[in-house]
Amino acid sequence: MKMKLLQTICRQLRSSKEFSVESAALVAFSTSSYSCGRKKKVNPYEEVDQEKYSNLVQSVLSSRGVAHTPGSVEEDALLCGPVSKHKPPNQGEDRRVPQNWFPIFNPERSDKPNASDPSVPLKIPLQRNVIPSVTRVLQQTMTKQQVFWLERWKQRMILELGEDGFKEYTSNVFLQGKRFHEALESILSPQETLKERDENLLKSGYIESVQHILKDVSGVRALESAVQHETLNYIGLLDCVAEYQGKLCVIDWKTSEKPKPFIQSTFDNPLQVVAYMGAMNHDTNYSFQVQCGLIVVAYKDGSPAHPHFMDAELCSQYWAKWLLRLEEYTEKKKNQNIQKPE
Repeated sequence: MKMKLLQTICRQLRSSKEFSVESAALVAFSTSSYSCGRKKKVNPYEEVDQEKYSNLVQSVLSSRGVAHTPGSVEEDALLCGPVSKHKPPNQGEDRRVPQNWFPIFNPERSDKPNASDPSVPLKIPLQRNVIPSVTRVLQQTMTKQQVFWLERWKQRMILELGEDGFKEYTSNVFLQGKRFHEALESILSPQETLKERDENLLKSGYIESVQHILKDVSGVRALESAVQHETLNYIGLLDCVAEYQGKLCVIDWKTSEKPKPFIQSTFDNPLQVVAYMGAMNHDTNYSFQVQCGLIVVAYKDGSPAHPHFMDAELCSQYWAKWLLRLEEYTEKKKNQNIQKPE
């Protein structure tokens, strides 16, 4: 019955001249008007998959006609280039197991403060040498696809800005990141250790963005301090070690113009945190150890920053992934040395 009724309605509609002419014209006109009314100028970067790039590209796409502002102003993000967006390691997308396992935590150390701990936060300078940095390892273990997207982005930026403009852009990225970290160091350092506080540094949107996070930060143990893992042979420069809501954490301050409410949106940042953590826990310059991590993503417009807390279990999972990247880096370097002519 329903099929017959539908066929009858269709025959009546086809026999109706009013419907076939006027309605059809109306539909065609509406579609055309919609297409014209909604048409907009195409951004030449929109065709590119932003997630394959570094965070810097995301802000370039979001701004037009004004000075480019990076989506990420930290040095690591620029040096590492794009990093692949991945799910948390506990979802089993990578079932490889590190060949040379080394624990992230040091059983001989406590995470509790003791009387011998310095009252002033540690600030150990980074010694530049042949030992690879965390940044270099992550950069050198990018996939071929990631390298392709980075080069493509660079060439498009040069086409838009020119060679000199691109150099100026990258210089501004470093400068802005440096100022953000200087402001945080000024806030978190004891007053007596500061020669002079630059109030202008404290007026940025990024600092406003992290105000609610800073209220929960206390007991600062280290600021902009170098770490070295003598056994695994790598170095790094961590942002901060302090208590966050009562738990001692390696804190990594990041910036973005794109909201990143989930940890999987922070790309390889968790690997950086656990790499610093594992090195610090076995570095003789430190008498304590850390079992938690915190990634804070601040926003230039002052929007509340997103904190991504990493407990000991999650840190252990990311540590396994870091060990895999480190092994890949070591293997690549070994192969390069074999291929070098004597």
